[in-house]
Amino acid sequence: MAQTTTSSPDVQTTTLSTEEYINDILETIDREREREIISRRFGLFDRKETLEQIGELLGITRERVRQLEKSVLSRLKASAEQGTVPRIADLQVTFIEKLHHMGELARVSTLTEQVSDTHTKLEQARIAFLAQLCPELIVINDDDHFHMTVGILATRDAHAIKADVAKIIDAIKKAGEPSDIEAVSKAASISDVQQAGALASTSKALATLNGRWGLVKWPMVNPKNIRDKIYVILKEHGKHMHFNEIAEAIKGSEFKRKDVTTQAIHNELIKDKRFVLIGRGIYALKEWGYEKGTVSDIISDVLKQEGGPLHRDEIVKRVLKSRYVKETTILLNLQGKPQFKRVAKATYALAE
Repeated sequence: MAQTTTSSPDVQTTTLSTEEYINDILETIDREREREIISRRFGLFDRKETLEQIGELLGITRERVRQLEKSVLSRLKASAEQGTVPRIADLQVTFIEKLHHMGELARVSTLTEQVSDTHTKLEQARIAFLAQLCPELIVINDDDHFHMTVGILATRDAHAIKADVAKIIDAIKKAGEPSDIEAVSKAASISDVQQAGALASTSKALATLNGRWGLVKWPMVNPKNIRDKIYVILKEHGKHMHFNEIAEAIKGSEFKRKDVTTQAIHNELIKDKRFVLIGRGIYALKEWGYEKGTVSDIISDVLKQEGGPLHRDEIVKRVLKSRYVKETTILLNLQGKPQFKRVAKATYALAE
C-alpha cells in the first residue's frame, strides 16, 4: 500500500510499496505462463528478458511470446479502464499529482525519485509497468532517441510529445550554443517553460549542465572526459586559470565524476590543443586568440607583425596581451636571446 512520510512540516513525500501493487495485479492473470511472460518482459522481479530468452525458458516461439505479451497487456489495460485492476485508480492519482508539478511529464527515473523510497533499476521498471496500466497516462518507451517517459495523456499524446521535442532540438541546433530553458522554450514556441524543460529531459539527443541545454555531443553540456571538463570550467570562468584553480573548480562542479587529481588535470592540459600555457601553471583557451609558444616566440611574433623595431615598453604591452608573465621575464628574453638586438635606446628588432 502507499505510505506517506513527512520530511518537514511543509513537504510530504509519498512512497509506494510497488511489490505489493505488482503482486496484486499479477494475481488477476489466470495463467501461470502469462504471469511469467509479463514478469520477465517488464523486469518486475529481475532484469528484463528478451522474447527469445523467455521463449527458450517456456518452450515456445519468440512470436508466441510476443503475441501473449500483447494480449495480456491489452486485457490489463482494458480492466484498468473499467476500474477492476487493484488500486490502479489511486496509483494514477498519485502519478498525475506528481507530474503536474514536473511539467506534465517526466522520465521514469525522475518520477521514481518522487514516488518511491528506492531508486533502483528494478523500481523504475515497476513504475513504468504500473504507469502503462493507467488510462490517463502515456508511456514513451526507451529507444535510441528517448528515455523512458511518463506523461499526462490529456496534455500531450505520444505524437505531440515527440513533435515538441523535435522543435526543441531544432531550436537548440539553430542557436548553435548552449542556452537556458527560457530561451529554448521561446525559440521552440512552447509557452510553458517548465514543460519545455520536461520535454527536453526526455530526449537522448540533449543534455543540460549549469542551467543550460545543448546537444549531447557538445562538451559544454555533456563533458565526457577530464579534458572536456577542463574546457567547460575555463569557458564558464571566461579567463585564464591556474591548474590548481581548475582542479578545485572541477571538485565543486555539477559534473557526475569529479574525483580527479590535480596532476591528472595538469597532464591533460599539456596534451590538449584547446589549452594554451600562458604563464607559470596558468592556462587559457586557444579559441580566445592565444597561440602556443615561449615568451621569446611571442616577442618574435610581435616584431614580425610590426615589421620593424619597437620600444621595449610597447613590446611588453603587446606580449602581456597573450602571456600572463612578469614584465621582467619579457625584458630578460629581449636582452638575453640572440634572435633580438637593440637598435636604439630601449628599442629592439629581430636580429638578421
